[in-house]
Amino acid sequence: MNIKLSVKLLSVGILLSVGALIFSGCQKHYDLKTVSSVDLNRYLGVWHEIARYPHHFQEGCWASQAEYRLLDAETIEVKNSCRENGADGPLRQVTGKAWVVDSQSNAKLKVRFFWPFSGDYWILDLDPDYQTAIVGTPDREYLWILHRNTSMNPQKYQEILTKIETLGFDPSRLIVTPQ
Repeated sequence: MNIKLSVKLLSVGILLSVGALIFSGCQKHYDLKTVSSVDLNRYLGVWHEIARYPHHFQEGCWASQAEYRLLDAETIEVKNSCRENGADGPLRQVTGKAWVVDSQSNAKLKVRFFWPFSGDYWILDLDPDYQTAIVGTPDREYLWILHRNTSMNPQKYQEILTKIETLGFDPSRLIVTPQ
């Protein structure tokens, strides 16, 4: 085999490999399933963060919570708050808006805290009593475990860790939110 043909075959092989990696990354994005249905009125109210993937905008947060309030038929107010660097630390708060992007399930939303930037907010698991939720992003870079109370039964938490793994998230990346 001559060198030119070898180089062409190698180039084609590299392109195919890169294409396969890109496709597999896209597949990871698109194969994430949400819950089949969310009653937004039942989802409204206060949710306490039990655990999350680490990210810079929540560094030093204790007692993190989110409060959802219906503004109109299409818009939800999202108020996130936490205590800085301790249970008695100063309150840090940010308010944004969310809107449903999949009206068949109400499980896929976009959230905006700073215009023009918005992010995905997908409800991946939700217990029938609307007491526990797993929320994440389709690229699996963000993940939150939310609960209506500040603490969760350890057995329930272990069940959620198993569920997170079946969704393709890495449970070892989670940090438990100090309360």
